[in-house]
Amino acid sequence: MASTNASVVFSGSKAVTSHEEEHPVKAFGWAARDNSGHLSPFNFSRRSTGEEDVRLKVLYCGICHTDLHNSKNEWGSASYPLVPGHEVVGTVTEVGSKVKKFKVGDKVGVGSLVGACHSCDDCSHDLENYCPKLILTYGSLYHDGTMTYGGYSDTMVANERYVTRIPDNMPLDKGAPLLCAGITVYSPLKYYGLNEPGMHIGIVGLGGLGHIAVKFAKAFGGKVTVISTSPARRKKPLNILVQICFWSAGAMGTMDGIIDTVSAIHPLLPLIGLLKSQGKLVMLGAPDQPLELPAFPLILGRKTVGGSLTGGLKETQEMIDFAAKHDIKSDIEVISMDYINTAMERLAKGDVRYRFVIDIGNTLAASNP
Repeated sequence: MASTNASVVFSGSKAVTSHEEEHPVKAFGWAARDNSGHLSPFNFSRRSTGEEDVRLKVLYCGICHTDLHNSKNEWGSASYPLVPGHEVVGTVTEVGSKVKKFKVGDKVGVGSLVGACHSCDDCSHDLENYCPKLILTYGSLYHDGTMTYGGYSDTMVANERYVTRIPDNMPLDKGAPLLCAGITVYSPLKYYGLNEPGMHIGIVGLGGLGHIAVKFAKAFGGKVTVISTSPARRKKPLNILVQICFWSAGAMGTMDGIIDTVSAIHPLLPLIGLLKSQGKLVMLGAPDQPLELPAFPLILGRKTVGGSLTGGLKETQEMIDFAAKHDIKSDIEVISMDYINTAMERLAKGDVRYRFVIDIGNTLAASNP
């Protein structure tokens, strides 16, 4: 489909509504147009507020590594123009007539999903994140057949089921990354039984996910060891009592579980060696090439390798409430909207401690040409 400012364009003999006229509510954000990943100002539109919808003014949006992957179409599933952002926080500006949980002025957030079938087994168990018909916050077709756009924008609208209440004592900028990074590490710590006090938990990678995993594991009462190959990371420990190791012989066979947040190709055998018998290695990163998984060391120790993908909405609310109670917040670098392409370049190099957050509320409007 051609890009235009007119209300209708033509593709062959078929009339196609432009992005600005697709829905009745005008919106502005930044979008990638191709696999260069370069983002630039983008005028589009949002649907009107439905009976069960919550509309919010976006104030902050975290930058997830997934945004970088999708902007460059590194996973082969991007649809352009693409407005990234699924760590979205702001204040409610309008609610539908059947909305019960929110009112105008509430602090809220939207994470990585905005829809599902609500009838499958996963949905019935509050696991919308595993629904076969999952609708992602950006780059997916919504129920009405139009494309979803993310939080690098001034306004959003979502069904109230997919909106999370942000506790009053949670700063919006530092709380935004919890809507992806937070739930992505919280959910597997609980599901795999790694939230018991006294457990020894290893965290591979001290980045956007890893530093939050450290904080949750400590809050659960665990002994935490960060497993990092980066000298820079090893010199910059969090303000939390943790050990840092590089697969040392003394650490072999000492860990109850390991949360692996690394998205790059890396060997798994040394990590498996760090586990106790019946230990669990949980993969959260998504390398673009297959990893080698040796069977013999798994068999000898009855060890488990598993995975996890974000969390359902009920668990997301539980996570954000737990974080607020235990003073868990993301360590962030707040940036302006027009710094986004530089931030993406730095993110690709691992040059951030530990999450970029865009100040949408104060800087987006100024970037509108």
